[in-house]
Amino acid sequence: MHIDEVAWDDPDARALRAAQRAEIAERYGTPDSEPGTAPSAADVAVFVVARDAEGAAVGCGGLRELGDAAGEVKRMYVRPERRGSGAAALVLAALEDRARERGWKCLRLETGDRQPDAVRFYTRSGYAPIPPFGAYADCPSSLCFEKVL
Repeated sequence: MHIDEVAWDDPDARALRAAQRAEIAERYGTPDSEPGTAPSAADVAVFVVARDAEGAAVGCGGLRELGDAAGEVKRMYVRPERRGSGAAALVLAALEDRARERGWKCLRLETGDRQPDAVRFYTRSGYAPIPPFGAYADCPSSLCFEKVL
């Protein structure tokens, strides 16, 4: 498996993000469960896609700059049939490396209270719970995490 940095509008990136949003909509029962501004080409500094040995896109993730040497992990996703393959860990490691290259000192993220699998993954990856930040501050279903790089 390998990681490619791609443009926001890369076809594989678009397809993976669409699958991620569909899964979130199913879990939360609404197509619009995201607090705050959705990520876009204008505010995502880095977007990566994990590909298997055959070149198929299996996972993705991005980084949004928050200022004060901090970034936010956005749109982390691995296709359900590829979960447990190590793709998520590779995507997150690549994002952390790119954040360090930018001089960022920490990464933050938000996930929801109906995503215990994401909470387990992030805590195993060294992310610690923090109070909800930014647009998530007033959202009772938001669970926020941070890792010092």
